[in-house]
Amino acid sequence: MHDCVIIGGGPAGLTSAIYLARFHLDILLFDNGSSRAALIPCTHNHAGFPGGISGKDLLGRMSEQAASFGVRRHHAHVTGIEPQEDTFLVRTSDMEVQARTVLLATGVVNNRPDMDDALHDRALEQGLLRYCPICDGYEVTDKRIGVIGTGSHGMREALFLRGYSRDITLIAPNAEHMLDEECAAALDTAGIARVDGPCGGFAIEDGQFAMDSAAGRLRFDSVYPALGSKIRSELALAAGARGTDDGCIVTDEHQRTTLPGLYAAGDVVRGLDQISHAMGQAGVAATTIRNELSERRALRR
Repeated sequence: MHDCVIIGGGPAGLTSAIYLARFHLDILLFDNGSSRAALIPCTHNHAGFPGGISGKDLLGRMSEQAASFGVRRHHAHVTGIEPQEDTFLVRTSDMEVQARTVLLATGVVNNRPDMDDALHDRALEQGLLRYCPICDGYEVTDKRIGVIGTGSHGMREALFLRGYSRDITLIAPNAEHMLDEECAAALDTAGIARVDGPCGGFAIEDGQFAMDSAAGRLRFDSVYPALGSKIRSELALAAGARGTDDGCIVTDEHQRTTLPGLYAAGDVVRGLDQISHAMGQAGVAATTIRNELSERRALRR
């Protein structure tokens, strides 16, 4: 019987593991190796690293720190969480464990443009393809930027990037743009060009990211897909926790879900999809878990 099982090995999961281990609790962390943070070539937003740090390096440092406090980490895909009175049964493909509490830090997966994985990863590594203007909009200041998207979501992303460059083009992913009059007017006022889709034929050409569109071949210094994401909340929802309309896990200010003993932190919870925010939520969740476990039984040395 573990005090807490953590599901997810990204910044939120590892931060909570460090906190809980330092509370002298018995914890187990499941990580399937798919943290979105690992895809970050270099972040300059994370305080304490003046020259920036890659997502893999940050996760490596956090993993080393967690291991130094005795955190046990298993590479596995969790398939289910079953509430059992005041405990949980957590299942993977090859094992079952019991826990007094569970913390979900499963994150989200970005929806990608339809392209070869090797090309995608190479473009990402070179900064030609980016997913987070909050994280790295500064790096594309005054550059030629493409945004693949449409509707209100695509409009909002393009308008956000307009704060970094005058040269923004919104490209519809599949066919004609789906923009109401208000969206179209906002784009026109900001001087953002619009090109219908479908877009495809993606390639790296002369140091730029190129694609075909209804307006012909286009090239950009950097492209942001604004295609939404898949929120990995299915474990919580299947266990009986409440979700938002868009699939995030509902939590209170202490990261408690609506299912007693189940907590959530990071991008799987509605909020700012940022490493710093995920780590802050994880610290809150871990401290709440510790305090609520102490109400069940005294935590003493």
